[in-house]
Amino acid sequence: MPSRHIMDRFSQIRRVLIFTLVLNWLVAFSKIAYGSITRCASMTADGFHSFGDGASNIIGIVGIWAAARPRDQEHPYGHKKFETMATLGIAAILFVVAFNIIKEAFLRIAHPVVPNVTALSFLLMVITVGVNIFVMNYERNKGDRLSSDILICDSFHTRSDVLVSLVVIGTLISIKIGFSFLDIIVATSIALLIGKTGLDILRASSNVLCDANVIADSMISEIVKGIAGVSSVHKIRSRGRRDDVHVDLHVIIDANLHVNEAHKINHRIASILKERIKGITDVSIHMEPGK
Repeated sequence: MPSRHIMDRFSQIRRVLIFTLVLNWLVAFSKIAYGSITRCASMTADGFHSFGDGASNIIGIVGIWAAARPRDQEHPYGHKKFETMATLGIAAILFVVAFNIIKEAFLRIAHPVVPNVTALSFLLMVITVGVNIFVMNYERNKGDRLSSDILICDSFHTRSDVLVSLVVIGTLISIKIGFSFLDIIVATSIALLIGKTGLDILRASSNVLCDANVIADSMISEIVKGIAGVSSVHKIRSRGRRDDVHVDLHVIIDANLHVNEAHKINHRIASILKERIKGITDVSIHMEPGK
């Protein structure tokens, strides 16, 4: 069974995701509904962007459930990467949303529509920007504290939503003074921004899933070389998530040391690395005799 600490962490992440899901979908449905009524493509596009935030929360909840499962015979390293895999689903949703917005923008070019911008349009956008700023800061702070890929990734998504909403407010002003064609241009720009956010998420997730280096070799080398009994260190590798880093390294020690002394050095290296570098959960050390 997973430790109480791990279960508490996943429980906290799940609560954050459920809370932000409610806020994101309230914002999304408000913008989609009013954007459709006023025939404002940029506001509707922004609403779908916010809807993607909510969908990503659901994917995150499912990912957290899978990641919380304990280690077993078939998964000796645990299931934490399921949380990272869930972020790929978030990226996929963003790509679909971006495609649909661009498709709608091209239809608007063929069949032009003049949006009906009112004072309520501005009020709604200002309120949703405030909600999004709150959600962004809340998720990022919780993500940093809990070392959660899902929460940090989702906060980036929400940050892009804030920027998009600010652009939409500027577009509403332009429409009001007679530049209605900007509605389609901004909607397309929003789609491209959504696509870029998806690519950023995809890049960050692939680094974890493809075992990219997590910790600089020089940092590990400096710590290990300072441990008594170690002559040198090489073939350093690190992989995994920020909260579940696995380190492999080769260490050269005095060839005349007794096996018990070598074992003590091995244990000391693992303990000190875990103590000095936050997130390291496993250290595999290959001892080599010096010349």
